[in-house]
Amino acid sequence: MIPRRAFLGSLLAAASAPRLSWADAGDPAWLGAARDSSGAYLLIGLAQDGAERFRIPLPTRGHAAAAHPTAPEAVAFARRPGAFALVIDCVSGAVTHRLQSPQGRHFYGHGAFIAGGDILCTTENEIESGAGRIGLWSRKRGYERIGEIASHGIGPHEILSTPDDVLIVANGGIRTHPDHGRDKLNVPEMRPSLAYVAPDGTLLEEVVLEEDLHLNSIRHLARAADGTVAFAMQWQGDVSDPVPLLGLHKRGAAPRLLSADLAEQMAMQGYAGSVAFSRTGADVAITSPRGGRVHRFNVGSDAVQSLTRADVCGLAPAARGLVATDGLGGVIRLSTSVEPLASFSGLSWDNHLVAL
Repeated sequence: MIPRRAFLGSLLAAASAPRLSWADAGDPAWLGAARDSSGAYLLIGLAQDGAERFRIPLPTRGHAAAAHPTAPEAVAFARRPGAFALVIDCVSGAVTHRLQSPQGRHFYGHGAFIAGGDILCTTENEIESGAGRIGLWSRKRGYERIGEIASHGIGPHEILSTPDDVLIVANGGIRTHPDHGRDKLNVPEMRPSLAYVAPDGTLLEEVVLEEDLHLNSIRHLARAADGTVAFAMQWQGDVSDPVPLLGLHKRGAAPRLLSADLAEQMAMQGYAGSVAFSRTGADVAITSPRGGRVHRFNVGSDAVQSLTRADVCGLAPAARGLVATDGLGGVIRLSTSVEPLASFSGLSWDNHLVAL
């Protein structure tokens, strides 16, 4: 038994111990997964000027990371369908926890924190039924799994949280099974949706597109300060169809779909890889690595600017405008034109850039 005086002393020491913040990790502005010229996979922290703040090895290809809102901690997810995620201390570079999806589940590559960073929410597939699930993990208990709720759709991919802990889920509508790799098993019957879900699993609101767009898989999300949600889509039909790949939604209203002109829309090849708002919320953009395009829209007028960049995909807000990454190691600022911010020789950035 620990003597009472020693026990109280340990509590006081714990209370007075300094809590690390993102400043202790070099105050990065963004996190991005990448691969170097040797084939090694990495999680990299970048400053606002594009300078590298840290570089942490990953055991396999990363997809996206969930950044803790205050602690210098990131949860790096394996590319779907992945069965593990790594909790990384971005100050020391140490892997502090390894999350393993339960039997009969796999991760979809994204997560979000709620409850002030105490609970991690992960998008998952219930393999046998195909139902989407959201796993709940307690950070205070060492990332112990404490439950799960329904995503209210099939193939939940990206997930965001609001300040009042409502979960916004991009249900892509595509059923997969680990035995079939990344094969899409239900394309004719797809029903993608944007779901707003309470932490107890209650479906608060659902957005479903018109029937002629049921092949438009809702995949990635961004949220503006006024609550507007942007959703990026990936068309599972004929890529020559110039379907809209970006939608905007506010709770209680109908979705609003945005498109560029015919030639530019076709140049996207039916694929939006990432989406982000500018910090002011005045602009929203999507990227297409397949088309080598960035489409940047003015939210108020729907006016669109098209920018060309080979293999561009990662996208995040910056102090001024937006910043993007590409498969050739480039970090670029997007304003009225493409402005080089940094270049990493031999590095290939993966799909997403996570803003801190």
